[in-house]
Amino acid sequence: MNQNTDNQQAPKTTDAPELTERQSLLLKLIIREHVESTGPVASRTLVEKYNLKFSPATVRNEMAALEALGYLTQPHTSAGRLPTEAGFRYFVARLMEEQSLPLAEQRRIAHQFYQARDRIESWLPLASSVLAQTSGGASVVTAPRTMQPVYKHLELILTHGRAVLLILVLQGGMVEQQMLALSEPMTQTALREAADRLNQIFAGLRAADIESRIGELPSLEADVARLVVSIMHKAEGMPSDEIYQHGLSELLQEPEFVEGDVASTSVVRVLEERSLLQAVLSETLTPAVGIGSVRVLIGGEGRWDELRACSIVLTRYGVMDYATGALGVVGPIRMPYGRTISAVRFVANILGEMVYEMYEPGVREALLDFKEQF
Repeated sequence: MNQNTDNQQAPKTTDAPELTERQSLLLKLIIREHVESTGPVASRTLVEKYNLKFSPATVRNEMAALEALGYLTQPHTSAGRLPTEAGFRYFVARLMEEQSLPLAEQRRIAHQFYQARDRIESWLPLASSVLAQTSGGASVVTAPRTMQPVYKHLELILTHGRAVLLILVLQGGMVEQQMLALSEPMTQTALREAADRLNQIFAGLRAADIESRIGELPSLEADVARLVVSIMHKAEGMPSDEIYQHGLSELLQEPEFVEGDVASTSVVRVLEERSLLQAVLSETLTPAVGIGSVRVLIGGEGRWDELRACSIVLTRYGVMDYATGALGVVGPIRMPYGRTISAVRFVANILGEMVYEMYEPGVREALLDFKEQF
């Protein structure tokens, strides 16, 4: 398994006892069968379909052992077994084999992006459509955003009394607003002059550069600069609020969501409530998560009740330390993880190359600035 594939609850699988070779094989086969059939898997089915060299009774004994470890469950005594969330986590963390999309499929997807290479506005809608079709789940793609925000412009607007609205515009179009309480009354003209001076000094700078110059500023401008630095730090690595989605209607046709009103309502909420989706993205794809590292969330991982009926495969694309976006697939826990991860990784690689080409002059300049510091 690729080391860049992470399960959010890795400690649960890492601390679990190591399965025997036979138990590992059976867990893999049970998950494969369950993904295809959606139902419980019987011991005789495994023996006959996969030509196993041991008897159904032996398989049942091993199933009982896997159930005792929490990796399988039995709906009722006469039924086969179903993999649990813990079983899927163990599978993703330890048993899942590295996969690649078929070459013909890779060529077809690459050709679609090649045809759209000159139409930047179509990249993300295309990525969400291709990813949903390839994975069979619902896709989520956010627009790339700078990892280290760069100052562009600010305005200071007197509202009432000593309250001032600070509007900060960062390169890339991100706009943040925050209230500032003045220590003494000031006119709008004085505020505009202060904003003009800060715009001249800070244009093109990152938070660390601005912070280093605060000591040179008068009292009001120093207070504004501190607030600007705080806002910029909070914006680091935050996902864009420009989100593209595809495949929700198809996802709702899966048995888990057709049969359960609660499950379908939850998955709709995950995909349509922007604040919830952004919280999941920002907490999962923190700035420490590098390009190419895939994160897998199974059943909400005990953190998000809304995700209990689904799994999410996420990664980051773009140019690290410059501009990145998030990309992922939402599906049932009974997800074909190997293919889904391959699809997410492949589309992310293509988008990353396109973002690099779009930002190439800026990337080169950023790299030169970095080297000049050493």
